[in-house]
Amino acid sequence: MPRATTSAPSQRMLRIAEQVRAAITQVLQRGEIRDSLIEKTVISISEVRMSPDLKHATAYVTPLGVKDHDVVIEALNRNAKFIRGRLGPHLRQMKYMPDVRFLDDTSFDNYKKIDELLRSPEVARDLAADEGEDDK
Repeated sequence: MPRATTSAPSQRMLRIAEQVRAAITQVLQRGEIRDSLIEKTVISISEVRMSPDLKHATAYVTPLGVKDHDVVIEALNRNAKFIRGRLGPHLRQMKYMPDVRFLDDTSFDNYKKIDELLRSPEVARDLAADEGEDDK
């Protein structure tokens, strides 16, 4: 009988993902990557998600102070093999070093849109109307 699969990551996947995130952050902070675009850009890594077999890591990054995120993401993906090689000392316990892929983290944009919606006059009016009904 096949085992039921869940979409939620295991505790091990979460722990390894956090270790990979910290290791990538250290590689970026130390300036080990010889790419002028990456060297002059502050890059925030908000999350890393691991595949169930722990062989693939997807890092969600936000280049700060840069209009065109795609250029920085492309530069990171060009240097992904180098970054993977630099992760070794930080992740000695792993049998395999994960392949790293970088994606733009759009969650901040989504939060901003939701915040703008919540602050819109229409929503404020609806909330005020709801509060008025509760007082009755």
